[in-house]
Amino acid sequence: MIPLLPTELRTPRLLLRPPHPGDAAALHAAVQASLPELRRWMVWAQDPLDLAGTVENLTRAAAAYAAGENLRLHVWSADGRDFIGSSGYHALDWRVPKGEIGYWIATGHAGQGYATEVAGALTDFALRPQGEGGLGFRRLEIRTDARNGRSARIPRALGYTLDATLKNDAVAADDPSQLRDTLVFSRVR
Repeated sequence: MIPLLPTELRTPRLLLRPPHPGDAAALHAAVQASLPELRRWMVWAQDPLDLAGTVENLTRAAAAYAAGENLRLHVWSADGRDFIGSSGYHALDWRVPKGEIGYWIATGHAGQGYATEVAGALTDFALRPQGEGGLGFRRLEIRTDARNGRSARIPRALGYTLDATLKNDAVAADDPSQLRDTLVFSRVR
């Protein structure tokens, strides 16, 4: 059963809220400014959307969030003015329940601990029982390309366990002719 989904989550420095088509200009600008870094790790960044495509993508993302199919969250400064990045819960299976946290931080905001702060807040909220206002997940994963050391530090810092290294599990986002290993970290309740 899908629990009541939040309209926002807050950390001391950040506001996390579901996507809205009105976010398109801020998201598009952040993606464009961050493409050199994003292209190394994100398949979707190889062919980024134009502004109209971003609006359409956000319309679909908002509907998926409302349906509990994919819980993408945009990361803003605490006052809601500056777009910081995107995160959320993906690969959901409400029967278990379980999911996977994904994240990216705009290049202009990188190196300030935002990804760890976001992933920590999402971990706590996901693993908190539904009766205590959380999602009640029993398993939560973070998967990273084995070459992405910055990303892999986050689950380790948050007490996740490295469950597996999946050899030749994916192709490199920026060079599909190259195979990559995937690190699978988890926390369970």
